[in-house]
Amino acid sequence: MSSVFSTPPERICLLRLSAIGDVSHILPTLRILQNAWPQTRITWVIGRTELALVQDIEGVEFIPFDKKRGYKALLDLRTTLQNRHFDLLLNMQVSPRAALASLCIKAPLRFGYDRKRGKLLHNLLVNRRIASVDAQHVLDSFLEFPRALGLSTEEICWDIPIPDAARQKITEHIPQDRPYIAINPCSSVRARNYRNWSIDSYAGIIDHAAEKFNLQTVLTGGPAANEIAYAAQICEKSHTNPINLVGKTSLKELLAVLATARLVISPDTGPAHMANAVGTPVIGLYATSNPQRSGPYSHPQLTVDRYPDALREEFAKEVNEVRWGQRVRNPAAMDQIRLEDVLARLPEALRVADQQDR
Repeated sequence: MSSVFSTPPERICLLRLSAIGDVSHILPTLRILQNAWPQTRITWVIGRTELALVQDIEGVEFIPFDKKRGYKALLDLRTTLQNRHFDLLLNMQVSPRAALASLCIKAPLRFGYDRKRGKLLHNLLVNRRIASVDAQHVLDSFLEFPRALGLSTEEICWDIPIPDAARQKITEHIPQDRPYIAINPCSSVRARNYRNWSIDSYAGIIDHAAEKFNLQTVLTGGPAANEIAYAAQICEKSHTNPINLVGKTSLKELLAVLATARLVISPDTGPAHMANAVGTPVIGLYATSNPQRSGPYSHPQLTVDRYPDALREEFAKEVNEVRWGQRVRNPAAMDQIRLEDVLARLPEALRVADQQDR
């Protein structure tokens, strides 16, 4: 039993608005709470976009927060929760928006991050803190919340639902007579967010997978114009006709694609962590961010890690000489990843997939 509660709490609230990858990282914490306290009613305040990924999880009330509405989203949340009280708030996001959203949630116990990670507004609006741990993966930082409540985190699982309709939908796009890999070539569009690998290199992987392993390739991604254009250029460069589903799937359909793939290749972006959540081996492509902090969680040995090289090039420093989470904002940083680096990971990733199938 938890050292915080002598009996399980009746109502708890999770606050994590974004992003897709982080929402998938929270699922092990959610499952721990559900398993430890099966009678506790759990509410999750979550971003409207991210809600589509998890809204069918049983036993959780989801309250969507539409950040596109600006301050009106806060008014909506306040109205929704004005007569609600919780025994516990887990504020699992450090941002001004999340801090303001937490003001709408009435709870006597308000758990947040340690002071070092918490920042100003977050620190002011919590009254309990998780342990301060240096150099921690994002998923492990979320697990500090149940640990702070006295719950065991030895066994973790994601158990994310995939509707039959989503699985059926992808059979309309992907032939079922040949195994495939999925490549999610682009990360989300943000200022100075240089995570996309080269078009020629992706095409090289696609052709190698077809010629060496008889694997089809499915390209995945969102509906942003840059992602659609990038995928089209990859298809033009490839000689082996990948299936292009970029911008053509819902989040659940994308999850079904990733779950059925033999392996996934992706830079640091949400679909890489979605694939990890459904147990598919992921070859992460990392140069601008630290995979020890934000890499695919379950099989870190598959990641191509050129982050140390990019740091040396940009700052003339080693990983242990920069702050945890330091990004490299150089458009050429992903060029540190060579085609042969990724080709070398393919056999091992396929072995992992085979072992999981047994």
